[in-house]
This record gives sequence, C-alpha cells and structure tokens, in this order.
Amino acid sequence: MIVAIASGKGGTGKTTVATNLALSIGKARLLDCDVEEPNVNIFLNAELKHLKDVNVMIPSINKQKCTLCGECAKACRYNALAVLPKDIMFFSELCHGCGLCKLVCPYNAINEVPKKIGEILYGSKNGIELYQGLLNIGEAMATPVIRELKNFSSQNTIIDAPPGNACPTMEAMRDADYIILVTEPTPFGLHDLKIAVEIVKKFKIPFGIIINKYGIGNEDVEKYCRHEGIKILMKLPHSKKIAELYSVGKPFIEEMDEWRDKFLNMYEEIKDEATRYSKR
Repeated sequence: MIVAIASGKGGTGKTTVATNLALSIGKARLLDCDVEEPNVNIFLNAELKHLKDVNVMIPSINKQKCTLCGECAKACRYNALAVLPKDIMFFSELCHGCGLCKLVCPYNAINEVPKKIGEILYGSKNGIELYQGLLNIGEAMATPVIRELKNFSSQNTIIDAPPGNACPTMEAMRDADYIILVTEPTPFGLHDLKIAVEIVKKFKIPFGIIINKYGIGNEDVEKYCRHEGIKILMKLPHSKKIAELYSVGKPFIEEMDEWRDKFLNMYEEIKDEATRYSKR
C-alpha cells in the first residue's frame, strides 16, 4: 500500500508523521518527495548514495536550418523562446520540456537534448529504505523529480509530500492508496487544510486527518472535520518531549513506545479502509 503524507501548509509536522509511521511499520520504503528541501534523513541518518540523475528534454536549435520564422516562440506557453530579427534565444530556466516547439517547427530545426534538473539518492537504515529526491538549485520544476522518485514505490511505501497545495504536492499524492493530511489546530492550519481537502476529494482517494500540536489553538479543526464527515486518525499532543526529540533529529517513537503501537494500529485501520474503497 502507498500512503502519502501531505499538508496544506509547511511546519505542521508532516515529515515527523511520515518518519515515525515508517519506523513503526518496520520494513517500509520511504520516499522523500519534498525535493526542494528534503529533510527525512535528518531523522534516519542513513548513508545516502547517488542512484540516478533526473533529466528533462529541452530544445537544441540548429541555427543553420532555422529561418527565424517564429513558430516555436508563438507556440511556447512559457516564453522560453524569443525570436529576434537576426537570432533566436532560448531560456532553459523557463522551459518545461513539453516538446511542442519541436513539433511545430516547419523546418526540422529543433532537436531535443537532456538537461539534468535533479537526482535520486538512496540509503537504508533500521529496516527503512529511503529514496530521496533532490532538485538542483535554481530549477523551477519539481514535478519531474517527484514523478521519477515515485517509480521506486513498492509495498508499504510512505510518501513524504511537499507542503502546500501546488503541483508538486498533487504529483506526490496522485495514485496513492491513502492520503493522510497533517494539520495543526490554528486558524492558518484550518484555512490551508480546507484547500487541501478539496484537492484530495478530486483525486477520489480515501483520506484522513492527523492533528499535530494538539492542545494549542482551538477546536475549529475538529468541528470542521465533524461537519464534513472527515475521519480524525490521530491527535499528536503539543509535547515538550516530542519537541526536544525533534530538535535533535530523533523520531519520538524511539523513546515513547506507546506511540509506535498507535501508529501501527492506525496503519492497519487505513489499510483496511483503502482495501474496502478499492473494491467499490
């Protein structure tokens, strides 16, 4: 089963949940899809090694064939091509690698070449196989790295999705068997949770909520979940001990054994729910 851990905003404890859940399961595969700033390995401390590069295809213009007709620039939705009176300019930072410019060129003057935008790293520790995506600094497109990273999904896979509600988060959640949305009981937490819920509903994937830092803020998140019929899977307390363990990069289940059982029980519950949902 593939479980995606997501959140409507950053700082809710998504990575904390993903890491502690994976360690509670034991033999699990953990994909760090927060490729712009991956941090799962802060808690696992595995020795990561380069596994493969992630490339996108970008245009290479043969200026001997190019007549500066401008068809490629007209077709490009991202303004990655600019045709001047005596030259054509290509801005690789804006290119999305869609290949449309090559298709519309009437003079066969455009070929495609690979451009590295990131890489996949791998390491294992304590029964956890960690696959980490890393986007190159300055690159704008995280989704190709996430898409490549998800090819390593297997049984008992936990996906740590990027925070927020943009394309990278949706790519990480897509095709999951179950989605856990991590939120906090604050006005900002509720606001972004509502947006995330509407997105998840469009995927038609079963989901539930974990409330982190429970005890601060108010009860508006719980009221919202009751009103919408959304299952609250777990409430993680606003705990000084959990915060202290987090601050030194230590998963809290390693010193709070009762939570290991709680995560395991939750995992069995959502696995049963995902199985029932798939049989509909």
